[in-house]
Amino acid sequence: MNIGLFAFTVAHVALSLVAIVSGLVWLAGLLGRPANVRWTHVFLATTTLTTLTGFLLPFSTITPAVAFGLLSTALLAVALAAYYRYHLAGVWRPVFIVTALFALYLNVFVLVVQSFLKIGPLHLLAPTGSEPPFAAVQAVVLLLFVIAGFQAFRRSRRVIA
Repeated sequence: MNIGLFAFTVAHVALSLVAIVSGLVWLAGLLGRPANVRWTHVFLATTTLTTLTGFLLPFSTITPAVAFGLLSTALLAVALAAYYRYHLAGVWRPVFIVTALFALYLNVFVLVVQSFLKIGPLHLLAPTGSEPPFAAVQAVVLLLFVIAGFQAFRRSRRVIA
């Protein structure tokens, strides 16, 4: 890997980590902590940049990473429209919550995948990514996001009503 690609990859990873942290702060706001609109903007901006910069990394065929990027792009397009164009009015509030939360989940999913690939002790537990420890972690992450999404959606319905 040349130095330019290495630096770009580091920037992409840094963006994704900021996107995940700001997304978790945003999610905490949905679940009852005081919401801060700046965190929402940071989350949306860094998640969008993470997705877009991912397409600039070298690839020669459609991989699961590219498919995730395409799905994330579609989700973010809807989330950005719901937030900035429709200002969360009416149905756009729950649409925003679902699409933005799904985009955050995809980022966390990729974080888990990359952690098992790159962190030695985790890689030893699941060298191919098909072993039970990897599946268990991904199942827990999915369950937590489903629970959080359900709670955030319920709370948003009360806010609208």
